Amino acid sequence: NIFGKPNAGKSTLLNALLGEKLAITSPKVQTTRHRILGILNRAEVQIIFSDTPGIIKPEYKLHEKMMQVVKFALEDADVALFLMDATDSPEKNRELFSSLKVKSSKILVINKTDLVSREKLQEINRLFQEQKLEPIIEVSALKNENIEALIEKIITLLPQCPPYYPEDMLTEKPVRFFVGELIREKIFNLYHKEIPYHTTVLVTQFEEKNTLTKIAADIIVQRETQKGIILGEKGKAIKELGSLARLDIENFIGRKVFLELHVKVRDRWRDKDIFLKEYGYN
Repeated sequence: NIFGKPNAGKSTLLNALLGEKLAITSPKVQTTRHRILGILNRAEVQIIFSDTPGIIKPEYKLHEKMMQVVKFALEDADVALFLMDATDSPEKNRELFSSLKVKSSKILVINKTDLVSREKLQEINRLFQEQKLEPIIEVSALKNENIEALIEKIITLLPQCPPYYPEDMLTEKPVRFFVGELIREKIFNLYHKEIPYHTTVLVTQFEEKNTLTKIAADIIVQRETQKGIILGEKGKAIKELGSLARLDIENFIGRKVFLELHVKVRDRWRDKDIFLKEYGYN
């Protein structure tokens, strides 16, 4: 299980570990809202990676549900990867990791090492070694540096047991989930300020026809003004969103896609259980 602050690069690390783009990524924090399992199969080894939401102080019910996911993951981890951004404050990360109660083996993973000096990395190592948070492995998930060393270390700490999933399985979540995530990724990358954080996506249709897959999805926002921003002048913004999302979805499912997007306003959906449940935040 991968734990860390929202800026640590957890989703990028999961994708690097799997060698596949499974989790959506964005320069903005709090991109990950669900727990996503990624399954890596090797000779006589199956590793089930779990990407959890970044650890934050909850401000509304959606945040509370995200932190419940983190709590559950802390309880069932065989190996906990404590992931920190090398450019972030090591003292604050040390305080955060010390507050996480896990009984499993732990690895401190320092990410984005290509962005800091060797002296900075040595300073971080010294700080955490004093707290006996070892082993420490330095990686650059974006550049795929030292990922294999991390995998080999994880393997040495895993318990022996039969595989949980078939060898050809990459994740336990359905394709519809990832379609919604790919659309939401484009919202995070195309829109600014509060829009990505006030928005979610609900896939309402996923129908495989002879020559293509027909997909319809609702983009949920909290206010009419946000709906106008998503649509853009004369629908220009949502057309760009749909075009970019469609290309990624086609690449993901390996088929031509017809994508239809609608924008709906649901006042304060992030604080209402009935909406959170409908949108998959159980």
